[in-house]
Amino acid sequence: MAGHSQFKNIMYRKGAQDAKRAKVFTKLIRELTVAAKEGGQDIESNPRLRAAVIAARGVNMPKDTMERAIKRAVGGEDNADYVEVRYEGYGPSGVAVIVEALTDNRNRTASDVRSTFTKYGGNLGETNSVSFQFDRLGEIRYPTTSVSAEEMFEAALEAGAADVVSTLEAHEIYCESTNLANVRDYLIAKFGNPESAKLIWRPQNTIPLDLESARTLFKMLDVLEDNDDVQTISANYDISEDVMKALEI
Repeated sequence: MAGHSQFKNIMYRKGAQDAKRAKVFTKLIRELTVAAKEGGQDIESNPRLRAAVIAARGVNMPKDTMERAIKRAVGGEDNADYVEVRYEGYGPSGVAVIVEALTDNRNRTASDVRSTFTKYGGNLGETNSVSFQFDRLGEIRYPTTSVSAEEMFEAALEAGAADVVSTLEAHEIYCESTNLANVRDYLIAKFGNPESAKLIWRPQNTIPLDLESARTLFKMLDVLEDNDDVQTISANYDISEDVMKALEI
């Protein structure tokens, strides 16, 4: 399991699913709000909003919850002024970590992120201090039950994608960041809505972790993920099957 999966499918964390679900909804509602304020409520002409709606559907957010968030944003009922910020640094064992956030208080978020890095033996760096170790790509994900690997590969090639990785669980289609909307829309027309379609940071190289290092890193990532301001986390770790099994115990 490599870090570019953003660790949301790590199997050992099975508890508090309802709380995690609420956190996910909170983050997505914030993204829906910002996207609607930025580009309006028409998802056909607002690529960011369309991506947020796809993400919300992917976690089964009720339609009325999405619509309410968008209407509040467009109608000016949500007065929060969110800004996008990115934090970069090194976690335990020298793992490079990128944290992206939407916040209405830069000082609070920076303090929270910095203290989390420090608590678990990491250190926060300057902007671009680790992002050079990642590629900024578009990622579109479909379940394997929706289409065969061969069909997906051919369609992704026609759409202009750069790479397709098919596993037992999903087809992951990668493309240039500037081409995400085009590839996504082509595949939607052919196969319907994906599980997700978003920009990611994919590590160029990964760092293998032993059991103790993985436990420490995941504690740090859990704390960061639990922060309402944090939207996405990317890290260049890699974990063997044996370590994953040990973590599940």
